[in-house]
Amino acid sequence: MERLLDQINSPADLKKIPLHLLPHVAEEIRALIIKTISNTGGHLASSLGVVELTIALHYIYNTPQDKIIWDVGHQSYAHKILTGRREKFHLVRQEDGISGFPNIRESEYDSFGTGHASTSISAALGMAEARDQLKQDFNVLAVIGDGALSGGMAFEALNHAGDFEKKNLTVILNDNKMSISPNVGALSSYLGRIITGARYNRFKGEVEALLKSIPSYGDQMYRHAKKLQERIKGFLVPEVIFQELGFKYVGPIDGHNFKHLLETLNNVRNLRGPILIHVVTRKGKGYNPSEKDASAFHGVSPFYISNGKLKKCASQLSYTDVFATSLIKMATHDARIVAITAAMPQGTGLDKFAAVFPDRTYDVGIAEQHAVTFAAGMAIQGLKPVVAIYSTFLQRSYDQIVHDVCLQNLPVVFALDRAGIVGEDGPTHHGNFDISYLRHIPNMVLMAPKDENELQNMLATALSLDCPVSIRYPRGCGYGLKLSDQPVKIPLGRAELLAEGHDILLIGIGSMVHHLVEAARLLQKKGIRAAVINARFVKPLDRALISKWAQKTGLVLTAEENVLAGGFGSAVMEMFEEENLENISLRRIGIPDAYVQKGSQDALRQQCGLTAENIATTAEKMVLIKSRTHKMLQSRSASGFNL
Repeated sequence: MERLLDQINSPADLKKIPLHLLPHVAEEIRALIIKTISNTGGHLASSLGVVELTIALHYIYNTPQDKIIWDVGHQSYAHKILTGRREKFHLVRQEDGISGFPNIRESEYDSFGTGHASTSISAALGMAEARDQLKQDFNVLAVIGDGALSGGMAFEALNHAGDFEKKNLTVILNDNKMSISPNVGALSSYLGRIITGARYNRFKGEVEALLKSIPSYGDQMYRHAKKLQERIKGFLVPEVIFQELGFKYVGPIDGHNFKHLLETLNNVRNLRGPILIHVVTRKGKGYNPSEKDASAFHGVSPFYISNGKLKKCASQLSYTDVFATSLIKMATHDARIVAITAAMPQGTGLDKFAAVFPDRTYDVGIAEQHAVTFAAGMAIQGLKPVVAIYSTFLQRSYDQIVHDVCLQNLPVVFALDRAGIVGEDGPTHHGNFDISYLRHIPNMVLMAPKDENELQNMLATALSLDCPVSIRYPRGCGYGLKLSDQPVKIPLGRAELLAEGHDILLIGIGSMVHHLVEAARLLQKKGIRAAVINARFVKPLDRALISKWAQKTGLVLTAEENVLAGGFGSAVMEMFEEENLENISLRRIGIPDAYVQKGSQDALRQQCGLTAENIATTAEKMVLIKSRTHKMLQSRSASGFNL
């Protein structure tokens, strides 16, 4: 028997499926998602939880004319499958496949590019206002999870949207943890559907018109009646906050019940003004391991479908593991150390810290700005806060870093996980900008470890300094090094000479250092002796060591897993200019002025030239050019040219 899903290449095809067969479509979508993500890895639990909701939205609304914005976007797999990308879905997040997030360049059904949380309502409101300004006619819907709703930007948008009483905008709150209202059941679902029904709204409009038509007292009676209505409704449905913000609240409704979903969405489609539909779903639904532990299957590596176990478990510790283990060790001896994360305890390793120090761990939700200023408040009162946030997400708190932490020179430690190229999640998740956006801030110290043992040394160093410190480290495993029993503090701004050489100086930071060491080995086979420096600090630089070897060789090549603009190589160039170092030729290797796309970390590093082979090839060319130039100058001098 042919799968129903094989008949669906667009939402128009979906609408041809009889209502009673939609649960079968949902089963087939879940099976496809589970099978694919077990091979590729990806965001499993969140996508499994919204399958029925996704089907219902495309069944009722006229996409792509009607616009659906998926907040964060990691729950958009079913959406992609239903919008013409089913046959490519086995390549989701792969180098030549489709993105794991909505991408406006990938499909007309992806109305807005997402990847970071809490942006959908702002974007939807902007699109709705543009629609009305241009006198167009379509629906705009933002689908936002209860976690993303904890981001302040979402409430800023809700607050603004409430000012537009007649703005046709629908926000769907996907409550997959029942964290907003546990009052879910037949009565609540029934009330939600009644509130959106044409009969209810027609009756409400008739009563409003009747009351207002009464001479002298009509308006006053209407106001009292409206207050009574809201109080009664607030008693039955506790989410009064959305009503106070100017939204018509609908729900909560069962997000896995097609009858409830379709009836509610069909009714809401014909209403005017800002509307919020509260839909309750189960994250990970349809796959037992992900239902039992939705957090573990939020973003998951390839796994065995039979038992949910990962297919490959690296023998080496990841940088995240080393950070967590080291922080626990140090916090055991210093009660002032506290840890802060923004809705990523598992991703940053702070779940392990919380297991040991629950009263010293703070998950503030998707609120990076608050996390930073919260840490500043702790630091000013004598605690040692460590803020663990992915590099790409720390961008959201830039002003707080500048104004609340660095301006006051407070000892806050920023642990930047996933710095550099992250891999399959693509441009929204690569941490390619943090050196550039942190390096120029006064008082900030910026470090990057070459390996896992150096990470624990840097963490100890950071906690000993009385100023803001940032430590960036990559996603993935270290090199299998045995960690020292006791971390060693690194003198501030002290680099490390790893190899001596007279032909060229290779300087790197963080993940690139081992590539430089390997490049030096490749060069040595060709008779080129390269000096290698592990800078360790982006700021402050070890001016004495770098200057000494730069002048010895006259050739310098820098390497970094960060954009070249404003990055580590730029810092070295600026240092040369400030130190008046002349006659030094410098080349920089790093990420170009472009967004790096999706693919494996190794493949993307290859694309960007961040490999030992490319470093060696570039260095060899520099040495050969210098040698040829030197020979040419000698030849001209011997011929009597006055140079």
